[in-house]
Amino acid sequence: MKGMRSLLGLLLCLATTAAAQGLPLLPAKDHAAWQAVGRVNAAGYRKREMCSGTLIAPDKVLTAAHCVAGTDGLGPLPEDFTFVAGWLRGTAADSIAGKSLWVHPRAYNEGQLDIRFDVALLTLERPSEIAPLPLVSSDPATVFGILGYSTRRPHMLGAAFECAGNVSSAILRLNCPVTAGNSGGPVVARTGEGWAVAGVISAMGRDGALAVPVSRLTQR
Repeated sequence: MKGMRSLLGLLLCLATTAAAQGLPLLPAKDHAAWQAVGRVNAAGYRKREMCSGTLIAPDKVLTAAHCVAGTDGLGPLPEDFTFVAGWLRGTAADSIAGKSLWVHPRAYNEGQLDIRFDVALLTLERPSEIAPLPLVSSDPATVFGILGYSTRRPHMLGAAFECAGNVSSAILRLNCPVTAGNSGGPVVARTGEGWAVAGVISAMGRDGALAVPVSRLTQR
């Protein structure tokens, strides 16, 4: 019994360590292919904060609702946000302030976040010349990629491309760990035309990342 408790403690320690480390860093040479992914920076609201986000149209950034509206639905003004596309070691492919916000109307229930609808769109004050990533709302794969910036290593994009995943209880559940700052980042699936966004990272669950399928954008 003592040996079993020791083994359980070791497994819990390893799981906690994996979650803390989050995604492996994407090699710098590969960043150019993912410039549509960037940091969603907020300033002027208590403190500086950051999440991740993805250009899905020249002036639209897909991210998590809690990244722009907090855990209670009250967050910074749209103009307090800046989307920094393709951030790499202090250099951005583009940097654009926010203009307006759309938060899923079911993201908050009586002031409490419902992660099943933890999605939002940040409209930018001008279009970006960076090519956006398309969306794929069907279930094209059981293996996905996850990308995002972390608060521990905020100057390079993290990525993992061999994440097993499935939809359960309306949540896309993946076996790759995520950490603070990865929220709002894309879950991508390979299609016949390349990579497309299949979900938005919301949280770290017991066994890995929890994400919201992009089909939620059209579900009320």
